[in-house]
Amino acid sequence: MKKYGKFAGLITVVVGTMVWLGVTGGKQSQAYYKTVNEVHDMGNKAVGQRLRLEGNVAAGSIQHVGSQTEFVLEYQNTRMKVVYTGSDPLPDTLKDGAQALADGRLGPDQVFRAGSVQAKCASKYESKPELSPGQPAPNINSGKSSI
Repeated sequence: MKKYGKFAGLITVVVGTMVWLGVTGGKQSQAYYKTVNEVHDMGNKAVGQRLRLEGNVAAGSIQHVGSQTEFVLEYQNTRMKVVYTGSDPLPDTLKDGAQALADGRLGPDQVFRAGSVQAKCASKYESKPELSPGQPAPNINSGKSSI
């Protein structure tokens, strides 16, 4: 019986450690998705929090300074400077007017420091000019049997 008690104690310690690691790791990787104006409205509460910041790249704001890239995201007339210092190359679709999502933290100087940036190219998601919205795309396999 003593052998089973030691085994049960070991299993309890292992399972408890796994639960603790899961809870603390989940909280550290948690990021809130916010727009530029929402982060601005949060004020100093946003400083230091891990956030995903969404907005449109302001025209003429993309600048490469040494190993970092600086640009401005804007949303509903609110602007915020973003400094990207990640190691991955920036997406080709990160251009003036593009929707972008920056993952990082807001500094006390109100500059958002991003470790990763994603950009969405709106033209990829628009319907083709000859199709009206909601009209299904033509079947390119017309006349061919699927079996």
